[in-house]
Amino acid sequence: MKLKLAIALALAAMSAQAAEPWMDKSLSADKRAELALQAMTQQEKLRWVLGHFGSDFANKTKKHPAALPFSAGYIEGVPRLGLPALFETDAGLGVATQATKTPRERTSLPSGLATTATWNRELAYQGGAMIGAEARASGFNVMLAGGVNLLREPRNGRNFEYAGEDPLLAGTMVAQQVKGIQSNNIIATMKHYAVNDQETGRFVVDARLDDASNRMSDLLAFQFLMEQADPGSVMCSYNRLNGVYACENDYLLNQVLKKDWGYKGYVMTDWGATHSTVESANAGLDQQSGWEFDKSQYFGGALEEAVTNGHVSQARFDNMVFRVLRAMFDKGVVDNPVAEGGAIDYTAHNLVSRADAEEGMVLLKNAGNVLPLKAGAKKIVIIGAHADVGVLAGGGSSLVYPIGGNAVPGIAPTSWPGPVVYHPSSPMKAIQARAPGAQVVFNDGSDPGAAAQAAAGADVVLVFAQQWVGEALDAVSLALPDNQDALIGAVAKANPKTVVVLETSGPVLMPWVDQAAGILQAWYPGTSGGEAIARVLFGEVNPSGHLPATFPASESQLPRPKLDGDPKNEAVRFTVNYHEGAAVGYKWFDLKGLKPLFPFGHGLSYTQFAYSGLTANQKDGKLSVSFKITNTGAVKGKDVPQLYVSPLNAKWEAPKRLAGWDKVELAPGESKQVSVTVDPRLLGMFDSRSKTWRIAKGGYKVLLAHDAADAKAASITVQLPQRTLNVAGK
Repeated sequence: MKLKLAIALALAAMSAQAAEPWMDKSLSADKRAELALQAMTQQEKLRWVLGHFGSDFANKTKKHPAALPFSAGYIEGVPRLGLPALFETDAGLGVATQATKTPRERTSLPSGLATTATWNRELAYQGGAMIGAEARASGFNVMLAGGVNLLREPRNGRNFEYAGEDPLLAGTMVAQQVKGIQSNNIIATMKHYAVNDQETGRFVVDARLDDASNRMSDLLAFQFLMEQADPGSVMCSYNRLNGVYACENDYLLNQVLKKDWGYKGYVMTDWGATHSTVESANAGLDQQSGWEFDKSQYFGGALEEAVTNGHVSQARFDNMVFRVLRAMFDKGVVDNPVAEGGAIDYTAHNLVSRADAEEGMVLLKNAGNVLPLKAGAKKIVIIGAHADVGVLAGGGSSLVYPIGGNAVPGIAPTSWPGPVVYHPSSPMKAIQARAPGAQVVFNDGSDPGAAAQAAAGADVVLVFAQQWVGEALDAVSLALPDNQDALIGAVAKANPKTVVVLETSGPVLMPWVDQAAGILQAWYPGTSGGEAIARVLFGEVNPSGHLPATFPASESQLPRPKLDGDPKNEAVRFTVNYHEGAAVGYKWFDLKGLKPLFPFGHGLSYTQFAYSGLTANQKDGKLSVSFKITNTGAVKGKDVPQLYVSPLNAKWEAPKRLAGWDKVELAPGESKQVSVTVDPRLLGMFDSRSKTWRIAKGGYKVLLAHDAADAKAASITVQLPQRTLNVAGK
């Protein structure tokens, strides 16, 4: 009887596969997409290229009835063929909600810069896997996460979503997050493609950057991400690049992404970034997102008409649909359908977020070993940034609404790109729990004089400083807002044992740097940020974060001391000339001989590390570097030894480039041998005419450093032969 049942089930499965051959899991994603495409009508194909917003859009339209409420987007499926709809959610920090009426409360990772500051690939993967699991449990199968725009402009309001200024570091770290997200059988999205490096005038700005410089900076970060993680989709950006909108830019979409890099997924627009039908489709755009943000359904009836009239070929239209279907099969979306209401282990996920926050915090200064905080303190004064109740989050579409609600409601702006949200993870409560015998006093910091008076005589003073920015809102300057510099200065003058904890999007200026005994960069630390800060301050966690971005001493050191564009007049088109080319961040500072406030890669620890035995060898055209790292201090800790390469004769965009790193945990006295292989593209210059990487013959200095400005870095010189590599570095 059992045998008969098994045979019957097998025959039924074979019959189903025969009827729907694209459901055969043994076939490749390409073949399955091809078969599914052949079974579709023209009207069914059109469903895949037009996205709807998941919320009512002003007075323009109601949300699609099948979309998840207050979500980023929805794309109709084809139920008769067993092909599910696509449900899209923002963004890279967790499952976001695009309205405040009934927000989904979910776990938030720390900011993207915080995750990158860990320099820990495994943590980035775990964070991606966690937010991807929450997306799946919430009914989403597309996560609009994978932001890797380089930090060219430190005032950029979306820097907190991204991964810093170096293409190798940024591309590698975001690739791990994308791999984690897609481990849940959902699609991740590489964005915002490309050179989308400021929010001021983001709909009208024309970014000017030559091909070779782009390939060695912004585009290289995207290329590393794509190669390492193969995201199912790519989101093109709002801005123009060299005069042409990114979402109808043949150079970006057809030439670089699909032809040179061989990308097989699909290209979606950012919400409101579609401007045409024929031009966009022929330039390589595959899907219009959230059409309600655009002037028209460019990929609706207009596209159908364009295909009928031959302005867009049937082959091109079919390829648009094929790419969406292929990604769905390749990432497991079809075979593993999502359902809203899945279980979420918030306790476990909070720990993932906390570990990320802890390892991403960067100890910038620790004069007199003021940290970690010692047991037995009689009085601790905490000042500013609502540290009595919570920790700050960034604004815009990536905002994850916290479980338990906003700890500080009502701060303007309360609407887009707000609301300003504080996760209800109180640093003060976490500090009190670790100092049971101490008097812990909070002062809101609104009056510098009163704060200084409260700080006088305390064993230690912890000043929490904040800088809130978000999507569509760049920082006015790198100075801390709301008179916080004066506050810190007054408090530090009243008490030399003042530690500043920074909750900022990215780099800020510090006119009080010499007065503060300690400085801890905590970024936007996420769901468990208050607990994470306290654990680092008290030494339960040894800080091991390193800066993914240069902190300038002044805005005059930047390639553009003044932010381009007029935030008060967002309709006027303007140009940003990225004259620094590929010399972004620390490369610019090296090139111009500028001394930053804190260099790229900087980060202190409660222990010390020493490097020795630096060697290099070449095999099969690859440069490998080995060395030993030793914990010479008294406590366990993690370090990030960084490798930089500098040509002796060849001309690069800057004196040196980051070529690799590792993150190593060591007990006191413990040593470990480390080996790093250098991607050969980091040794050459890109040649636009031949689309090749060219490595010049000659000597190259390999530096083993604690940061990009390490004057005591160990070095060796290697001789490299002349080589020409294809666009993929092979």
